[in-house]
Amino acid sequence: MENIKSAKPIKRHTALQPLSREHHHGLLLSWKIRQGLKLNIEPARIKKYTDWFWENHLQQHFEFEEKFIFPILDEGDKMVKRAKKEHGRLRRLFTSPKQPIEVNLSLIEEELVAHIRFEERILFNEIQKIANEKQLALLEKIHQKMPKTETWEDEFWAKNKN
Repeated sequence: MENIKSAKPIKRHTALQPLSREHHHGLLLSWKIRQGLKLNIEPARIKKYTDWFWENHLQQHFEFEEKFIFPILDEGDKMVKRAKKEHGRLRRLFTSPKQPIEVNLSLIEEELVAHIRFEERILFNEIQKIANEKQLALLEKIHQKMPKTETWEDEFWAKNKN
């Protein structure tokens, strides 16, 4: 297994950097879920945050990737198929009322981290190799028009804010 501490940082094209920053926020979401569960925060309180994060951040991120990033590779590409499948699974986890909240939160936390790691370490590297300057410039231009959202007030993940 790759040693994370010795792994060199990935040099990301400027057109993909905003998406990588959004991935960082997704990793923070997973950390916040873990913290909330560790601090025995009421799962419904954590779920309110994950619902908000889904509606205000992640849903539009997935749509952007599917509409503008993935088509850079061939539609039948196995990495694109995997990413779309993972998006579908995560969509169901974020929006499904069927499983107990604690189960969904744990699955979201685990699967979101794995998905982001796949996109950052594998998929985006391939896209960065294949995309031409015109495609990258278009990505940069379109992404700048995406709305930015506010922050969440209930910082349940911070020990002092219970």
